[in-house]
Amino acid sequence: MSDHSESPTFEVAMEDLEACVARIESGELTLEQSLEVFERGIAASRACAGLLDQSRKRVQVLVEKVGGEFQLEFLDSEEEDSLASDVDG
Repeated sequence: MSDHSESPTFEVAMEDLEACVARIESGELTLEQSLEVFERGIAASRACAGLLDQSRKRVQVLVEKVGGEFQLEFLDSEEEDSLASDVDG
């Protein structure tokens, strides 16, 4: 994440991670270069995970309460896992 601010956006961190993967998969790096790029990729991966976690905490689900009223609730891990399994198939 050399050209970017200290707090990259998710998209910037993901681009950096993808670039690291491509460089390593190219097979053109020395062992030392591969390790350096791998370390950068791990940092980008952690940044992505942290940003996704922050976003997950902000997601709100509209839930209908008994009596027809609506209330906003944060998506909890159990609901998140259920949604993920539905998407995975």
